[in-house]
Amino acid sequence: MTATIISGKKIAKEIKEELKIKVESLKARGITPGLAAVLVGEDPPSATYVRSKARACEKIGIYSEVIKRPGDIAAEDLIAIIKDLNVRNDIDGILVQSPLPKHIDEQAMTLLIDPKKDVDGFHPFNVGMTLIGRPTFRSCTPYGIMELMRRYEIDPAGKEVVILGRSNIVGKPMGAMLVQKAEGANATVTMAHSRTGDIPDICRRADILIAAIGQAEFVKGDWIKDGAVVIDVGINRINDSSKEKGYRLCGDVDFAECEKKASFITPVPGGVGPMTIAMLLTNTVKSAEGRL
Repeated sequence: MTATIISGKKIAKEIKEELKIKVESLKARGITPGLAAVLVGEDPPSATYVRSKARACEKIGIYSEVIKRPGDIAAEDLIAIIKDLNVRNDIDGILVQSPLPKHIDEQAMTLLIDPKKDVDGFHPFNVGMTLIGRPTFRSCTPYGIMELMRRYEIDPAGKEVVILGRSNIVGKPMGAMLVQKAEGANATVTMAHSRTGDIPDICRRADILIAAIGQAEFVKGDWIKDGAVVIDVGINRINDSSKEKGYRLCGDVDFAECEKKASFITPVPGGVGPMTIAMLLTNTVKSAEGRL
């Protein structure tokens, strides 16, 4: 068996093309969706990610504003920035890029963001609405996974889904979305983590395995049931002298081994990653539509 590759890159492109049409329609009615990203400090991955978000916005016609501040910014000054963005009529989405410097309380900053502009889906209000199955801004990475499965006609209803990882960004909201009594959900969910015993045996039960544990090539081929769907959320660097950069990117799944057992599998890169930004844009456009 050779797995079908789930291309997040392809689906994200489709979503952006659909969103571009919606943005043009909004502009025709006098509304330009706006997304503001606050970048504190000089963390290179954060800077790269924010640039990617800004470029993606510009390509589909969303107004993008990046607010950069030094790592030693006072908490009061960051609070003032967020409060200002909350009341600006031209900004529909606000994200404060993680990680923040240690002297800044990241959760406190999240709580300050107006839930109606929380397009990352991290505010407790939106997390709670996700949990009870109400319309809201859903956390972008698990939202992207749900959309990948929908567009590849992978129905989790009645299936056993094993999620590796219990983070607030992926694992927990992923489980909350999958257990809903709703189309594209209705799964039986097991969440495994660092304190779980016999993870390989639990993985072998999975009809759908979602790996978000942050360990390079952690999931091996003999952990996969024949015909399972494998969704790899991880992105890790491994030293590789054969590569020009001296490293290669890989996921939390040993792709070469698991591809032989799975029916569907996401690659790294090009799988889940592009979907996170696509769903951020989706949430931003949805927020702008609320102005109508």
